[in-house]
Amino acid sequence: MKNNIEKTDLSSSRGGSVYKSSVVSIGSTPLGGNNPIRIQSMTNTDTLDTKASVAQCIRIIEAGADYVRLTAQGIREAENLAVIKKELRKAGFETPLIADIHFNPVAAETAARLVEKVRINPGNYADKRASFDKQEFTDAEYNEELGRIHTKLLPLINICRENKTVIRIGINHGSLSDRIMTRFGNTPKGMVFSALEFIRIFRAENFSDLVLSMKSSDTAIMIEATRMLIKMLQSEELPYPIHLGVTEAGEGEDGRIRSAAGIGALLAEGIGDTIRVSLSEDPEKEIPVARKLAGYYPRGISLKAPDKPLTYKVPSSKPEILKRINGPLIVSNMTSYPELNSVVYNNAGFKTDTITGEIKKTGGSADLIIVKNCPEIIPENVFLVLPYRIWSDKREIDRIYPLFSPETFQDSTYVSGKLNLLLTGSHFNIEYLRNPDPETVLVMFTFNPEKEKYATDYFLNALEENNLSHNIVLNPVFSENNLEDLQIKASSLLGRYILDRRVTGISITNTGDIDLKDVTALAFSILQCTETRITRTIYLSCPTCGRTKFNLQESVKKVKEATGHLTGLKIAVMGCIVNGPGEMAGADYGYVGAADGKVHIYRGTVPVLKNVPEKDAVTELLKVIQKDQANL
Repeated sequence: MKNNIEKTDLSSSRGGSVYKSSVVSIGSTPLGGNNPIRIQSMTNTDTLDTKASVAQCIRIIEAGADYVRLTAQGIREAENLAVIKKELRKAGFETPLIADIHFNPVAAETAARLVEKVRINPGNYADKRASFDKQEFTDAEYNEELGRIHTKLLPLINICRENKTVIRIGINHGSLSDRIMTRFGNTPKGMVFSALEFIRIFRAENFSDLVLSMKSSDTAIMIEATRMLIKMLQSEELPYPIHLGVTEAGEGEDGRIRSAAGIGALLAEGIGDTIRVSLSEDPEKEIPVARKLAGYYPRGISLKAPDKPLTYKVPSSKPEILKRINGPLIVSNMTSYPELNSVVYNNAGFKTDTITGEIKKTGGSADLIIVKNCPEIIPENVFLVLPYRIWSDKREIDRIYPLFSPETFQDSTYVSGKLNLLLTGSHFNIEYLRNPDPETVLVMFTFNPEKEKYATDYFLNALEENNLSHNIVLNPVFSENNLEDLQIKASSLLGRYILDRRVTGISITNTGDIDLKDVTALAFSILQCTETRITRTIYLSCPTCGRTKFNLQESVKKVKEATGHLTGLKIAVMGCIVNGPGEMAGADYGYVGAADGKVHIYRGTVPVLKNVPEKDAVTELLKVIQKDQANL
């Protein structure tokens, strides 16, 4: 078994045809194929509390969910799903229910007789909690382990077959088995092989009513693992439906942006049959966000996209200004203002000293500001881009650079020896992009995503086909009046290009009624949430569920208030220890529910304080961080 698994080719996760899934029947709501992208959420009530669970299921359904998931951590909770389902049906709701299982095969077998779908986690269904210790297996021992798992899965398979219950094989980056992590690491490849182990057992039993998911709190890992999975499924002609989600996405703006960047990247490629946006908020609030994502990349839209190249050409050099930036560039378009003043600088992320009036750079200040006119005095750390005719008259001034069209750049008498910004769009002429030197030129690609959502793909592919490599700044032009709509659209559109390292920077233009300061902040938040440029503390927090041991939303707020002044750390706030240690494997610190009113404090994946009273937990977390920083 081991050798067969390891022969599966996952060498490239890009390129290839559009993935077309098969259809599985989840109650009265089929999933996959040409059916609409289905939306779901998960309750955060105690599953033994029938009244509260039914009420929350109804709120989720009325918000627009196609499926509702409930945790069943034990047999009693699994049995109570029948009562909850009965009450929902009595109230006139036929929405299929899903049981979420960790560590308890008997609970899964119980639930499979009662609900339409069961989610199991291969990392802990038949294995104990991962210890993150290397456990070397011989081929014989590895095959023996797979045989043990097969035996443990067989009752569930037979029950699901008898009851027409669908199974989701839900892989979590944070909860792979020690067996998988020893052989493949806590990696996207490990996630795919974890799924493959279970898929082959189900195939051996001729059971095909499966849904698959690759989830992580890291958008890049979630995307890469899902792409790898799709490649494997295509190579073996296994068209299972795909569930998409970014775990521990958080709450508020960051939760929406992180989810949109990860889920949107895959929906844009035609991958995804059902989505769950995991926010640390009331679960019904997830549904409108998921609906907007599914609406932005509806079923079939990826047929308009060109094939992706298997490899991307990366510029071998870049302008000096980019070498000083640890991550993608942010360009702020302020050409709507006729003159520069403090309002313009504040909208570009700078702050004005209330006493001196001095313009000061912050972690969220744009790297370049495009303006119409050149001021007499340019504040320190401000870099301006001007129309080339205005620039040419003042080109001796430091920290100003010219803006050209590719055509005028070719014929211009004067160009900058440091940085030139070439503005082009979907009607580009490739001939004018053959000669510019990437060491002194940025190419800014402007397009209207509502009319030409895949314009960037065609443009980047044209560069690849002509063996050209340029430092590209993407500039989608939106016309949104609602900030959440802009956050979701811009993040889902730009995330995949940033994460694939196909572009050097981003600039968001919006002609609607949204403050330009919020537009600049959004650009930085997209980079923050994709972890391509960190300018503040990263917070990961899970959506609450029936396993949560404290008021997670309140805890997230307290942790942020206590640590918001820190920069560059990743802090995870987790409701329980089911996925906590693994899901926050990339976090510096963790605040994890251990029991009612008790919290474990983690440094990385190691608990340094256990069973801290909840009222003291935030203070103790801050003490651990402060002590570590003092010892640096």
